[in-house]
Amino acid sequence: MKALAGIKTIKDFELSGKTLFLRLDLNVPIKNGHITDETRITESLPTLRHALAARAKIIVCSHLGRPKSKDDKSASLLPVGQRLSELLEVEVILAEDDSADFIRPTLAGLRKDQIILLENVRYHDGETKNSDELAKEWASYTDIYINDAFGASHRAHASIDALPKMVTQKGCGFLIEKELGMLGTLLESPKSPFLAIMGGAKVSDKIPVIENLIDRVDAIIIGGAMAYTFLKAQGVAVGKSLVETEQLNYARELLKRFEARNKSILLPVDHRVANAITDTVAEISPDCLVPDGKLALDIGPKTETLFNSAVKEAKTIFWNGPMGVFETPAFSEGTMSLAKTIAGNTSALRIVGGGDSASAANMAGIGSQVDHISTGGGASLEFIQGEALPGIEVLRNRKML
Repeated sequence: MKALAGIKTIKDFELSGKTLFLRLDLNVPIKNGHITDETRITESLPTLRHALAARAKIIVCSHLGRPKSKDDKSASLLPVGQRLSELLEVEVILAEDDSADFIRPTLAGLRKDQIILLENVRYHDGETKNSDELAKEWASYTDIYINDAFGASHRAHASIDALPKMVTQKGCGFLIEKELGMLGTLLESPKSPFLAIMGGAKVSDKIPVIENLIDRVDAIIIGGAMAYTFLKAQGVAVGKSLVETEQLNYARELLKRFEARNKSILLPVDHRVANAITDTVAEISPDCLVPDGKLALDIGPKTETLFNSAVKEAKTIFWNGPMGVFETPAFSEGTMSLAKTIAGNTSALRIVGGGDSASAANMAGIGSQVDHISTGGGASLEFIQGEALPGIEVLRNRKML
């Protein structure tokens, strides 16, 4: 598979007694000191357990949020370290000082039931600036570098880009291996019919994805607020619904391009509407027209039937973006119905993008029923757009290609 070409995985290295610098994505939501969603932690466990079993000396590195200084204690990885300790049944040493002068003696005395967790890497200004100086400090005590932070791999930061350039032995963990394998299938060898489901607010956010998929997919479902730009482009009344006026021409042209390829773009044929986004009760429009003064906030029952029918026939499904304001119960039905139908099509490869799509899938209770939910919202989109991810490209050994 091209997506993994030239990249070694953690299984390819002899880890015993070696210092392993493991870049993870432990950027989890924390409220009042408590982790509210530990998905990214649990997704990192297979790589961590493999490294522990192989007797590596493990240094874990991650970011958390966007702290402006080390004084922002709300961005500390302390709660993450405590949870890792519980899940792995090891002692996690939180290192506020990641200099070689501190880390080297700590490594020298590290037991097999201990790991080192560096404090939030974004406490360093040099992280987001891709600082060579910072990377050299880490490289000075690193034997093997493994990146398993797919959700951060679209950023050229010091722990993602500069550091692996300075380490000879480098590769990816099990999570990135899975992400590249699953997402790579969408671009390289999808089974037909291939259905892409696009939702969310803005057409402009999805243009690069649509452009890279137009000759690969058999059909696209467009829901969420972005659907109303397409309906408006067809001359359909959309009331007060969100429309990107500057994208109307693009929408018209895209509809023509799909028609010329004998492919379908499916749009809502009815809606759940309200007077304002803060409303908690939905009205259902009888057809595709949104009444004057109303705001469409979810697809309607007829659209659910239309969209679900396409989902049931697909052999490859890529879902990115909700069908409505799913956080509000009155406007969640379209997204929840779609999610359950995707889960029910067990004959298809079902891949869910990160971000809101992942949240919606988990809310619908189908997280464990699909083939893959990406841990990287921005990273997965950039990958599907066909863009090279800095944190992935730096791992490739050109001699292996």
